[in-house]
Amino acid sequence: PRSSLILTLLCWVVGEVAAYPPWDFSWGDPASRTARADPNTWSWVGESQSPGTYRQQPVMVQCQEAQLVVTVHRDLFGTGRLVNVADLTLGPAACKHSSLNRAHNTVTFTAGLHECGSTVQITPDSLIYRTLLNYDPSPASNPVIIRTNPAIIPIECHYPRRENVSSNAIRPTWAPFSNTLSAEEKLVFSLRLMNEDWSAERPFTGFQLGDILNIQAEVGTESHVPLRLFVDSCVAALSPGADSSPHYTIIDFNGCLVDGRSDDTSSAFIAPRPREDMLRFTIDVFRFAGDTRNLIYITCHLKVTPADQTPDPLNKACSFNKARNTWAPVEGTRDICSCCEMGNCRSSALSQSLNPLERWPSRRFRRHNTEGKVPTGTEGPPWGGQTSLIAPPSPGKEAEADVVIGPVLLSRDLGTGGQQQEGGHG
Repeated sequence: PRSSLILTLLCWVVGEVAAYPPWDFSWGDPASRTARADPNTWSWVGESQSPGTYRQQPVMVQCQEAQLVVTVHRDLFGTGRLVNVADLTLGPAACKHSSLNRAHNTVTFTAGLHECGSTVQITPDSLIYRTLLNYDPSPASNPVIIRTNPAIIPIECHYPRRENVSSNAIRPTWAPFSNTLSAEEKLVFSLRLMNEDWSAERPFTGFQLGDILNIQAEVGTESHVPLRLFVDSCVAALSPGADSSPHYTIIDFNGCLVDGRSDDTSSAFIAPRPREDMLRFTIDVFRFAGDTRNLIYITCHLKVTPADQTPDPLNKACSFNKARNTWAPVEGTRDICSCCEMGNCRSSALSQSLNPLERWPSRRFRRHNTEGKVPTGTEGPPWGGQTSLIAPPSPGKEAEADVVIGPVLLSRDLGTGGQQQEGGHG
């Protein structure tokens, strides 16, 4: 009996020891055994983060009446490592932060809706202001290595067009609102980034090298004068405006799509037009060499002529046909495109110097307001952005506007062109 009791005790001890992994001596502590038996405790320990980790949204935006307020937590990527405040800027103009809260590790940017290089798009129902939060990390102490990538976060503020969003009372000017609209003619020029079948607009993000940009230019008018729209020129740059550097010319010489002249592109105008007041064209996606932001802005100069006016060297839409090695117009005779190869279409049009709007009936028009004030009777700001609102000036002046589309953001994934994208993505 005594040997049986000893054998039983030995079996029990061996069984207890085998129930725990080797080198784990915490089973001897009753508190540890209680903690191990409670799965919720382990779950809580597993989800705990290092001090300073920010578990909520790292970027918060307040769209106010005349400005936007962007609050950024310095743990931008949720890793527990705080980014350098100086590496954060707002918009293409790289505006600096307005305040820093060290207690909460947040950075605040306060900017007017038209400041820091923001753009505006006018839709039938909304005004959409777009800008960017830029993270461009400063070089590490050792310039040979890189520990983090740049990043771009798109920001949008949407405002309704049909209601009065101002806190100030509306005061009539020289004439009632209804009389102003009937006496003046508005032209709304727009550029839109469209999906593959042109049925709807698409987001500005997710493009890769090898993709195609479908761009639709359009003009809307409340008059009964039929108009034909032309894209006079287009320039791509890293910020809004055709004078930015570096820049790349897409359309030049009064409607020549010169980007399609390159051997490795298929850029072209789409023929026929859907309507006289609409023009579509495609561009092969590209990015600027050496730039890590992976974005582009496209600024186009749009203009209109009477729809019954015959296209000429100054008012045309010409694409290069690689199969026939020649330039071809969307409408009109081929000779109006011959100046595209020469690179000078002004001299070809000296014999056709009659201004296209001189044939329009005389009426009272308002000049385009270049000071950033809303003209009487308009429903939104006419300056900047993806859509521009302009009223034709007095007879003898062309109806035209510069319109910006962007920022178009490229992803960091491998595109069909087989090149690795550098930098961050939106």
